Amino acid sequence: MQISLTHYLALAAVLFAIGFFGVLTRRNAIGILMAIELMFNAVNINFVAFNRFITPIEFTGQIFAIFTVVIAAAEATVGLAIVLLIYRNFRDIFVDNINLMKW
Repeated sequence: MQISLTHYLALAAVLFAIGFFGVLTRRNAIGILMAIELMFNAVNINFVAFNRFITPIEFTGQIFAIFTVVIAAAEATVGLAIVLLIYRNFRDIFVDNINLMKW
């Protein structure tokens, strides 16, 4: 059995749906960041799969995937720094209890 583009797209859709569900239902800031990383990985699977099946000679999908990994690393760094600062001030990282950004 050969794996087709549909298999990759189905896997990416399931991963993205799990990540989206995690973003909507998690109350913990670390869990939300992990769900966002899962969504980024689903997008990377789409980039590489489309590149493999549409233009296998060029490396545009891999380049976009590497760019997305760099963006995800920067997002994780900034997100964890914000979570640590919020934990220092409030001793809690549940997003329901944090109203720092409200007017």
